[in-house]
Amino acid sequence: MKLENKCAVIAGGGSGMGLATARALADEGCRVLIAGRSQERLDEALASANDSGRMFAQQVDVADRESVTQLFARADEVLGQVDILVNSAGINVPDRSMEKLSPENWDDVLQVNATGNYNLMHAVLPAMRARGDGLIVNISSIAGLRGDLRGGVAYAAAKFAQAGLGMTVGAEVAADRVRVTNIYPGETNTPILDKRPVPVSDEHRASILQSEDVAAAVLMVTLLPPRARVPELTITPTCQPFV
Repeated sequence: MKLENKCAVIAGGGSGMGLATARALADEGCRVLIAGRSQERLDEALASANDSGRMFAQQVDVADRESVTQLFARADEVLGQVDILVNSAGINVPDRSMEKLSPENWDDVLQVNATGNYNLMHAVLPAMRARGDGLIVNISSIAGLRGDLRGGVAYAAAKFAQAGLGMTVGAEVAADRVRVTNIYPGETNTPILDKRPVPVSDEHRASILQSEDVAAAVLMVTLLPPRARVPELTITPTCQPFV
């Protein structure tokens, strides 16, 4: 129970890497508020939780600032304070090439994956800076380091923005003893694969990262003492070349 006195908000916590991270933190004693757009997924996550009452849920649209405000009001109510913020909310669309990507889909992906990340950090940072402690983990993507045709134009652009945001804010708040970590997973078996233009086989899904692998990386970062910061961490499937 190394996180017994800690509290976390996990955006995108209803499924995939976010839910796996919520479970990993709760298993270490952390009280966790999972947040996502789908109330159904949040309800299912809570119903399947083995957390001894350490997990709570709140519906949120991270692209909507009023919704984010309500999320942290709920966090104040059930957690008291937010020691850890994990930004795992993200979307993609089937039509991903520049030729096929519509302006509306571009806006949707950027609003959730980039602006949504800003909204969450903007909301949580004042309290962290005031008390001189806090950790923010941004789940970006390897597509945010070098682009990726599989992720597509909008997804890569949003993940580059998320990466730049995290690195710059991390440098800014280090003097306040607030730590920011960007994690760049390679291909991971999460529900976002269902949006791929070409269906992904069960065999391929089994060969790539699993949500629990990324959650283990997040947990490792959270267990470090406040004197230690991991600015960036890349984790890829063994079968995926890092080029």
